[in-house]
Amino acid sequence: MMHTIDIHDGWSLSAAQLPDGAPDLGESVVPATVPGSVHTDLMAAGLLADPYLDLNETTQHWVGNSTWRYRTTFDADPQPGTQYELAFDGLDTVAVVTLNDTEVARTANMHRGYRFDVTSLLRAGANELTVTFTAVREYTDAVRAELGERPNVYPEPSQYVRKMACNFGWDWGPTVVTAGIWKDVRLEAWTTARLARVRPIVRVDGTTGQSRVEIDIQRAPGQDGLLTVEVTLAGQRRRVDVPAGASHAVADLSVPDAELWWPRGHGDQALYDLAVDLIDGAGSVLDQWNRRIGFRTVTLTTEEDEAGTSFVLAVNDTPLFVRGANWIPDDCFVSRVDEARYRERITQAVDANMNLLRIWGGGIYEKDEFYDVCDELGVLVWQDFLFACSAYPEGEPIGSEVEAEARENVVRLMPHPSLVLWNGNNENIWGYWDWGWQDKFDGRDWGWGFYSELLPAVVAELDPSRPYWSGSPYSGTPDRHPNDPDHGNHHSWEVWNRQDYTTYRESRPRFVSEFGYQGPPNWATIDRAISDQPLTPDSPGMLHHQKAFEGNERLKTGAAPHLPAATSMQDWHYLMQLNQAQAVTFGIEYFRSLRPRCMGAIVWQLNDCWPVTSWAAVDGDGRRKLLWYALRRVYAEQLVTVQPDGEGLQAVLLNDGVAPVGGPLRLTRRDLGGNVLAEASLTADVPGGSQLAHPVPDALAVPDQTAGEVLVAEWAGMRTLSFYAEDLNVAFPAAAFDVDVRDIPEGVAVRVRARSYLRHLTLLSDVVDPSSVVDSQLVDLFPGEEHTFTVRTEVPAADPRWISAPTLRALNDLDVYAQEALASPRQG
Repeated sequence: MMHTIDIHDGWSLSAAQLPDGAPDLGESVVPATVPGSVHTDLMAAGLLADPYLDLNETTQHWVGNSTWRYRTTFDADPQPGTQYELAFDGLDTVAVVTLNDTEVARTANMHRGYRFDVTSLLRAGANELTVTFTAVREYTDAVRAELGERPNVYPEPSQYVRKMACNFGWDWGPTVVTAGIWKDVRLEAWTTARLARVRPIVRVDGTTGQSRVEIDIQRAPGQDGLLTVEVTLAGQRRRVDVPAGASHAVADLSVPDAELWWPRGHGDQALYDLAVDLIDGAGSVLDQWNRRIGFRTVTLTTEEDEAGTSFVLAVNDTPLFVRGANWIPDDCFVSRVDEARYRERITQAVDANMNLLRIWGGGIYEKDEFYDVCDELGVLVWQDFLFACSAYPEGEPIGSEVEAEARENVVRLMPHPSLVLWNGNNENIWGYWDWGWQDKFDGRDWGWGFYSELLPAVVAELDPSRPYWSGSPYSGTPDRHPNDPDHGNHHSWEVWNRQDYTTYRESRPRFVSEFGYQGPPNWATIDRAISDQPLTPDSPGMLHHQKAFEGNERLKTGAAPHLPAATSMQDWHYLMQLNQAQAVTFGIEYFRSLRPRCMGAIVWQLNDCWPVTSWAAVDGDGRRKLLWYALRRVYAEQLVTVQPDGEGLQAVLLNDGVAPVGGPLRLTRRDLGGNVLAEASLTADVPGGSQLAHPVPDALAVPDQTAGEVLVAEWAGMRTLSFYAEDLNVAFPAAAFDVDVRDIPEGVAVRVRARSYLRHLTLLSDVVDPSSVVDSQLVDLFPGEEHTFTVRTEVPAADPRWISAPTLRALNDLDVYAQEALASPRQG
């Protein structure tokens, strides 16, 4: 039977070589955490300031330019006839492994695991294991010199080594070049044979679930006898003999009346335990493998039609409108992200009504726990292969490493039913077309061979039940512009880079796999990470935690047509988060209104890896920004939105659910006092997975007073407000309201009753309690209406901050309304 010894304890870390300008560490040897990283060990030892705080990032680059040595000892009792292998699930990145003063291997790939036969090196008693990590830039310099210069959107060498690209910095992330043993390490002892690879290929035939289990076996030297594999699934059992000398077996199992695995909102997430036992001729179990699988089909339809080329994901023959977000590594120090953190973040996606997460190509193949949680919660996973925003050399040593990591990770992840798409790269084909790269190649390769030949071949061979797509964006053929919105999947970045967010309506994309808008992190996150005095949008720490080119200027110019100018830091913070929420809401409502022409919107991005002004809905401390609350509304299964229709307007009713949704659609034109000036009602029944558009009568589409009226659409328990003018130009009254706060078992309830129209009423609870969570945000109220915010907190209701700015506020409660506000003070 396989025997495993985890080698996680007793590690130490020391500097083997430091660059000029590094601090003097003397003979420092510090405890090391495995799995872990050099940075986190140095922080724990008090030798490195947290790079996430203030300007500390600028003082830690020496860490990534140093050589580091991990050491530990472990006891062993090697036995004759037993094979011993060191297994490293993740080494970051350029490493030399030594056991008992003998070099075992050299590695240069963060994205794969390694196994090394150490049978001849292991000794009885204490064994010394050393892993030395060389400065990664020494490696990239050598590869670049050998294979030639290639372009990159950042002046960093990320394409010359198989390492998480965003470690080298991004427009939302710091340059923190990590090193370390970032996944498990163990000694495995086995006799006769072991399971080298298991691949369950899952299909559905009518009501029968089918799994073809392909099994590869590694035999010990001289062990060529008869073996048996026993495979069990849902009460079914198959025993397959492996003839003497053979190393491969296939077991086919069928599960009648199998329960299907469905994405959330479409059914249950049925999961079945699949087990494989490897048995010797005497009946002893030599090795075991266990995973959960789900029976479901997945297709990607990309067909030419009169509008271009479709891009439609379907699960169990049910086309889905994808309501998703892009996922980046949740921490620059990826070893810190555990199952609990994955579950928290993915649950935040679920609670925002998302049904898909796209794992972006500049990060990592996430740990198994990420996909386990997605399997359980019904969240689809789009998995990029790890290439992003660069031209990649295809020659050695890169080419063979890419193939090895692709093969390993396809096999590792293919049991997960949540995984529905393999994608070749992020923006590299687009870069080849539009970013001036072609003039720089001088005949050199740039990665197209990976995306068009190697990766699709690996997927077809190892995971034939899943679709592969060459890139994001990609139009389906190398002869057509890769980011053509009429073909395939599209990235919509002109809005953030150059245009107002209302220009989302100037194209009619088939599927939008990236788009987004920036906003600052939550107030408590800023307060923890930045100590600027005074704190302003352009103070040193704030600017350092804004990595986008001209980011603050774009925030200012992007908000100017829509919202009043800020006169304080608190107002700026509220307005920039609000503008982010409004911009993304505008885009998603439009994209969803195009269904079935458009069948997906994947916002950039769900999460952050550190405290930063960015496109994320959840900030670097895990707090939900105003965008998150906006996404929860606009990503709901049912949505009513008002969109232009020629010279008029139409109300578009969307139903992404399974069951039909019916009921009256009520349209009213009202003044800001809530008085109905015109109205219309009709019956609106929308089948599941469908949409319905109704023209808005002219009496409602055209206001009497553009600045003082609003169109209200109500359907299926939802209410959507559509103003005839931008917020900046609406004649909002100064905010007037009554508020009371009471203690409840989980925290406090803050009830607001409007005495005037309230626009985007918000309770920024983290201003009072950084650990608090509020249930709702961005509420509009007519006079006489009320809303209760429920806050999970330990701060009692008696705290006066609950009813004062900047905690409780509305758009028409800013300083620009101060003179009127003085005449209508809030009530406690």
